[in-house]
Amino acid sequence: MEIRVLKYFLAVVREESITRAAEVLHITQPTLSRQLAQLEEEVGVKLFDRGTRRIVLTDEGMLLRRRAEEIIDLSDKTLGELLTREEQVEGVITIGGGELNAMEQIAELCGTFRKKYPRVRFDIYTATADVVKERIERGNIDIGVLLEPINIEKFEYIRFPEKEQWVALMRKDDPLAQNDTVTAKQLEPLPLIVPRRLNVRGELANWFGERFEHLNIAYTGNLTTNIAMIVQKGYGYAIVVGGSLPFGDRADVVSRLLSPALDASVVFAWKREQPMNTATRKFIEHAKCFLGIDRA
Repeated sequence: MEIRVLKYFLAVVREESITRAAEVLHITQPTLSRQLAQLEEEVGVKLFDRGTRRIVLTDEGMLLRRRAEEIIDLSDKTLGELLTREEQVEGVITIGGGELNAMEQIAELCGTFRKKYPRVRFDIYTATADVVKERIERGNIDIGVLLEPINIEKFEYIRFPEKEQWVALMRKDDPLAQNDTVTAKQLEPLPLIVPRRLNVRGELANWFGERFEHLNIAYTGNLTTNIAMIVQKGYGYAIVVGGSLPFGDRADVVSRLLSPALDASVVFAWKREQPMNTATRKFIEHAKCFLGIDRA
C-alpha cells in the first residue's frame, strides 16, 4: 500500500468525486480510477458506494480513511523531522592552508555555509602545502588549500579559478621599489629569502635559470608574517606569493611582480575515499557549487 495511492484515496474522499479529485491531483480521471480499483483489489474490500452524484464511503472505506490520515500524518511528521535534522548538521571541519589569496574565498565559503548550518564550526590551520598534505593523509585535517606544485594523486580536488602571483618583497625606500617589476638579474646579487618548500624552490630555479646557482640565499622560511619582519629590517628580499601579503602587511614594505611573471595554481583538496562526517561532506558539495568542478 503506497503513500501516494493513499493520498489519491483521501483526495477522492475529500472531493467526493473522482473527476474533481483527478483535477486537484493533476492526473487523468482514468488513471485515478485505475489506482482506486487496484487499491480495492489490494485490500480485498469495497471502499466506495459509487452513487450517481457523489462517492460515499463504505464502512471499510471509513476505517481506511482514518488509518490513511494517520499514516499520512506520520509520514509528513517523519519527513519534517528528517528535514529538521538536515538543517541541524553540526560538527567541526578542519581546513588547512597557507597564506594565499584563495583563503579569502575559503572565508566566503565558510561564512555562507554557516548561514545554512550554524551548528558547524571551522578549525583553520595555517601551514605550508607539504605540512597540510601530510596532516590530511594522517586524518588530522579534512580539507586542504594547497599551493602547487604538490603531489595530489591520493586526493580529490577542485582547482581554484584564480592563480597566485609570485612577487618580490622589499622595503618601500629600496631603489628596486621604483620599478613595477623585478627581474632575475636584479635579484641575483641580493640577500634573498626563499620558500622552504623544495617543490616551490624547484619552480623558482626554473624561473631564475642559470642564475639560480649563483643566488645569495640568506634565509628560508614558510610564512610571510615572519619573513616580512626580516625585509622590514632591511636584511633581505623575500620571494613570496602575492596572496600572503595581507598577513605580513607593513607600511614600509612593498611588493613587486616578478618579470617574466611567475604564477601557481591552488587546489581545494581532500583525501580520496576518506571517511568524513556529514558536515564535511556537505561543505565539499557547497564548495563544488561555489568554485565549479575543474579537475584539469
